[in-house]
Amino acid sequence: MTITNQTSRRADKLRGFQARWRGLRLFAAMALVGVALAGCTGEQFQKGYILPPGALEQIPIGASQDQVLIVMGTPSTVATLDGEVFYYISQRSERMVAFMNQRVVDQRVIAVYFDKNRRVRRLANYGLQDGKIFDFISRTTATSGQEMSYLAPLFKLLSFN
Repeated sequence: MTITNQTSRRADKLRGFQARWRGLRLFAAMALVGVALAGCTGEQFQKGYILPPGALEQIPIGASQDQVLIVMGTPSTVATLDGEVFYYISQRSERMVAFMNQRVVDQRVIAVYFDKNRRVRRLANYGLQDGKIFDFISRTTATSGQEMSYLAPLFKLLSFN
């Protein structure tokens, strides 16, 4: 075997090794970029009460307070305005990228109003629509008064912005 032939084989081996190393580096770089992008995907957060599907339909007007507790569970807070009121408070937020701030998507306060005999008098599902407190069941905006003065701080408390 000649010296030129041996040098040629060594050069071929070296080129093959360099090509494999280049391919491995490219694969590692692509994997690193993929992992970094996967870590930046959006997240959703649910805080407070999670309303079970169909729960409000299971509570007719005139239902007992015990029935409400069985269907809805323990309320977030209780008030005594004109009878007793159970409030179930929740907030949904999301962030599009892992390092960004959360953005509130939905805030809800479900209110169950009872009469003096501890029977359901009225149901309300309050949320924010166009910056105003809105009842999604009766499709009305809450008016000022004793009830409104209690709901406004709840929504301010929920919004962390």
